[in-house]
Parts: sequence; structure tokens; C-alpha cells
Amino acid sequence: MYLVSSTEMREIDRAAIERIGIPAVALMENAGRAVAEEAIRLAESAPAGAMKRWLVLAGKGNNGGDGVVAARHLAEAGFAVVIVYAVDPAGFAGEAALQRDIAARLGLPSAVYGGEGPAVDWSRFDGVIDALLGTGSRGAPQGPYAALIREANASGLPIVAVDIPSGLDADTGETRDPCIRASRTVALAFAKRGLAQHPGADAAGDVVVRPIGIPERLAEEHGVRTFALDERTLRERLGVDPARARAADTHKGTYGHALVAAGSRPMSGAGLLSARAALRGGCGLVTWAVPESLVAPLAGRFPEAMLAGVPDGGSGGWSAAAPGDVARLAAGKDALVLGPGIGRWDGGAAWLRELWTRADGRVPLVLDADALNLVADAPDFAAWPRRPGAAVFTPHPGEMARLAGVAVPEVQRDRIGVARSYAVRHGVTLVLKGARTVVADPSGRVYVNGSGNAGMATAGSGDVLAGLIGGLLAQRLTGEQAAALGVWLHGAAGDRAAARRPSPASLIAGDIVDEL
Repeated sequence: MYLVSSTEMREIDRAAIERIGIPAVALMENAGRAVAEEAIRLAESAPAGAMKRWLVLAGKGNNGGDGVVAARHLAEAGFAVVIVYAVDPAGFAGEAALQRDIAARLGLPSAVYGGEGPAVDWSRFDGVIDALLGTGSRGAPQGPYAALIREANASGLPIVAVDIPSGLDADTGETRDPCIRASRTVALAFAKRGLAQHPGADAAGDVVVRPIGIPERLAEEHGVRTFALDERTLRERLGVDPARARAADTHKGTYGHALVAAGSRPMSGAGLLSARAALRGGCGLVTWAVPESLVAPLAGRFPEAMLAGVPDGGSGGWSAAAPGDVARLAAGKDALVLGPGIGRWDGGAAWLRELWTRADGRVPLVLDADALNLVADAPDFAAWPRRPGAAVFTPHPGEMARLAGVAVPEVQRDRIGVARSYAVRHGVTLVLKGARTVVADPSGRVYVNGSGNAGMATAGSGDVLAGLIGGLLAQRLTGEQAAALGVWLHGAAGDRAAARRPSPASLIAGDIVDEL
């Protein structure tokens, strides 16, 4: 459930050893055994006898010590094992030195790479344990570490990484040059943030979290506020039911009424997708507000929703619509979704500010798409009054970059940090869309989603998510609950939809709505 930073993991380790009294050597023993067990499981999934020879690449720190323990347990299980030290192990210290000596006394074959040692004959092995660099590593690997990483990747052998792939930033998921490309990563005690974000998630392969004796409660005690978003987190931490079970004695009014103000003449489909998603998310009633001249063409397109026209002077757009008219429609509703397909225009930021201040502040609000661009166009958004009700922003990386005033690559380098900073600063729940969508709430809690697939990178997918979150808000979920549940349900629906298609590439947004 927890996703820890390198600093948090270091503090948790220290507390386990110094305050609780768990010997560091016991933690290393447990870690190495866990890595060996996962390597054995990988070997057992291969054809009989295909993975009997393992090469363990060991660096000089605790990560290397974990690897040496793994080598010992693999040997005890009957595998042929050779340890290659990246540098002279005479310089090892602490528990890593202890494990070096144990391996030597047991007669485990070893060699020193060190840049000048003999080249590794990769053809002699069936699998590799990467125990070169751990969470404390900074910057790009250098010297023999870099050389071994490049050779290991080029070998084509399956690689099991200890805690994180060497060369991966444990906090951001950024991959250095070079970086191990693992088949499986054995995260020790807790998953590291970088394993849950791209491109780190790609480099990590299958991630398995294995306990090593550190009590889980230490993460809470040390203020870890980043979590993997899955069914367990939804139920145990957020108190919501992913199955959305309903009591028998209920009616449509029980599940709220959402106003979806979305769509314009060239982009009416965005509003249709949002309104459908709100209802598919369980909302009892939806009113779809559109520029008035679109009411007749859209009548009957979505019979389950009520259609409300906003006077637009015949333009088919929102620039001529009065913010006060939208505010009046929102009165008495349980949620307002604004933005999909509304477009941008001169004076749009002032238009949005008027709506922001005139609409009942207790009504939860979802801003998506061009509504976010209008926020970004406003030079004084930080001075806008805080709304008592939830405000959920759902930007993609380009919109997030405009909101935060940074470049897209900066957003993508640290999605957790950027989302958390904006959410806390502006008092909103921030949903940073993309692979491994990030949800940040105003208190600084962050959730990284694990559902979804690349087929969801399609027009209208974000409109579906905005409507879905709005429908959940209308059912009286908090901003944090609605955003997290909406993101997870959206991804899970995308996974079901992709499974029904010949290829995820053929997925369209309407497929996601149908699977909600």
C-alpha cells in the first residue's frame, strides 16, 4: 500500500534497527532470502532446467550485501551461482562485509570486475541478480557499475533487481543512463515511489513487494503519505467500496444530481461522454448543460440525461453564455463538472472566475480540459476565494505544465512532487492524468494508480474521467475519495475494454464508458 521515498526508507530502516532493536544483519538476511525466493519462482516458471545458473552482480553497499545473501540461498537451493563484485570487496563495510566473508568461507565462486578484471562470459549464465546500486544511489552510474549494467542489459538474460533496478531514481522513476532493465524487481519492505512511475515502472518489470521484518506501522509513524492506488487502498484507507454495492431501499435521489456543463458546436461529444460517465458511475440524475443553440440537434442523443440550454446568442459556444446562468443551473445540484469541450476565448479566465465565485461554493466542482486552461490563463488564480466544497482538477501533463508554469518534461520528471505541490498550494484535489495517474489531495496525501493501459491514450478518455468523478462527488464522496475511486474505476474499465478488443490500440472512449 505504501510508496516510500529513499529518505523515508532510510529513516524507517534506522527506526527498525535503533529504536525497535531488529539487528541489521537480520534484515539483510531476510532481504537476500526474499530475493532468492523470487529468483527461484522465476526459474520455476521457465522450461525445466532452463535457469539453473545465476550470476549475482554485487555493489559495495547494503544492496550488494543483499545480493550476496541471495547468492548463498540460491546455492543452498541447488543452483550454480557466481558472484561478480563491481569493485574490490576488501573495501566493503558493516553487514555487507560480513556477508562477503560468509560467502568466501562457504567457497562461493566470485570474481572482481573493477573495470580491469576479466570480461564476464554471459553465455555461462541463465539469469542475473542485480545488486549493484540501491535507493541511496544518486546520479548516473559510473565506471564498473555502468559497464556491468550495459553488459547485463545486452546479455538478454532475465534480470531480478534487488529493491530497485540499478540506475533508477527511487523517488521520481527517472531512469539514468545506463539503467538495468529488469524482468522482476523485489521491493524490500515497501515499494519505492520510482517503481510506480514511468519510465521506472517499465525498467522494473514485474514488481513484487516482500516483507523483511520491518513493521508496516513504521511507515505511518514516519509520515509516509504516498500510496499505491488499488482495491486494498480504496477499502482500507479511503473507506470506499470499488464494487459500489447498493442498498435495496434506495431511489435515484439517493445517488445525487450532477450538472455537466460541457460541449460546444465543434466538440459536443466531449459533453456527451462526460454526462454518460457520470451516470455510469452511479449518479442518480444528470443534467447536461450546453449552449442553447445545440439543444435541438442534441435532443434525444442521450435520453437518460436532462438537457438544459444556456443562452448563447446563437453562437454554439460558451463565450456568449452568462456565468450567472450556469451558476443558477448548478444551484441545488450535488456536483458540477465544467470544461470538456467548452473551448478557449479572450476573457475566458474572467468568465470562469465569475462562475467560480457566483456558483454555490458548497457544490463540489470538477474542472477539466479547457476550464483548466482558463485557470492557467488567469494571472491571479492564487487569489481566488477557496470553495468550501471539493474542487477537483483533472489535467493531463500539458495542462499541468501550464497550471504550474513549468515545462512538460519537468512535470513528467516528478509527477508526484508536482501534483502534491499544486494541490497543497491551491487547496484542490489534483488528478494528474497519464500512465500511472497521480491523485493528490490538499493535505498532501498522494495516490499512484495501478489500473489502466496504453489503449486509453485516446480522444475523450479524459472527458469520461471528469464525468465519472463528478458522478461520484454527487453521491457525497469527498474530493479525495471521488478522485481516487474515479481514477481506479476508469483504469479498470479501460482494462476490461482493452481485453475485449483485438488490440488495445482500437480502444475508444465510449468503450470505457460501457465498461464502467
